[in-house]
Amino acid sequence: MRGMGNKTKVPALDLLRKKTCAEFFAGIGLMRIGLEREGWSVVFANDICEEKRKSYLSHFMHENDAFRLGDIHELNSNDVPTATLATASFPCNDLSLAGSRRGLGGKQSSAFWGFIRILEELGTRRPPIVLLENVAGFLTSHEGRDFQAALLALNRLGYAVDSMIIDAARFVPQSRVRLFVVGVLQEGYGDWAIREAPGFYGSDVRPPALADYIFHHPEIAWKIRELPSLPRRKSTLSNVLESLPASSHFWWSAERRDYLIGQMSPQHSETLRNMRAENRWSYGTVFRRIRKGRSMAELRTDGVAGCLRTPRGGSGRQILV
Repeated sequence: MRGMGNKTKVPALDLLRKKTCAEFFAGIGLMRIGLEREGWSVVFANDICEEKRKSYLSHFMHENDAFRLGDIHELNSNDVPTATLATASFPCNDLSLAGSRRGLGGKQSSAFWGFIRILEELGTRRPPIVLLENVAGFLTSHEGRDFQAALLALNRLGYAVDSMIIDAARFVPQSRVRLFVVGVLQEGYGDWAIREAPGFYGSDVRPPALADYIFHHPEIAWKIRELPSLPRRKSTLSNVLESLPASSHFWWSAERRDYLIGQMSPQHSETLRNMRAENRWSYGTVFRRIRKGRSMAELRTDGVAGCLRTPRGGSGRQILV
């Protein structure tokens, strides 16, 4: 295995204990909500979108000074405080199936390289831990070359990397599959031996496609951890949905409802008829998709909502039945 290219000094333990975070591509603060529940303190946030900034500050009004609005390519690294962790949920538009698939060279997802620039310029203030989050398509973008380029860039800055793919449906009744990369600043080599450990293949956090990628890319400095199995979700849509009165404006008219049913395949419309005939409340979700040149309404009835999509990439609306 190739050694780490940048011999960055590993930070002192007191920095690791502080659990402070600099949040890049902060959006409306969803990453922060999760981190704070685990005892982390966000000391800096950056995003380019004014509307997202407004939502972020509505969640965290006491941290106005920590948010820097602007393009990450124009962000001054001197404005980024020293932190234990840097997170980057960079734009997925060019990596997802719903997008252009231009990869890390695309207009949106190329913002990743702005994050790498910031890390490089931080020098001795570089955070000991980084966390990337993106769509699972990041793994296969440009036949895996984008993922390789991103991980090697972290290697060159002194980070050994681990990766996992997790579906939010293991925790809550909504599917949202995301790929995570954890980079840890260290000297020397990554830990490659764990690839042969029992359970590496077949792990519920490293599906075969990811395990194969790790196995076949020894040029990357890996630091693979043995991780616990993911929990089994205990809730369904019926446990979390709000009960609406019959007079609510959210209910559709009969005409609009029948139009939707008319867009379903015979199999899905039969499933819906059976649900309506039962003497109990049941729930499903519908996404409209283009199939063979026509709009189709696809019904899901497993008690889990599908992943919301950006309107710019296709149908962004999920319909509750």
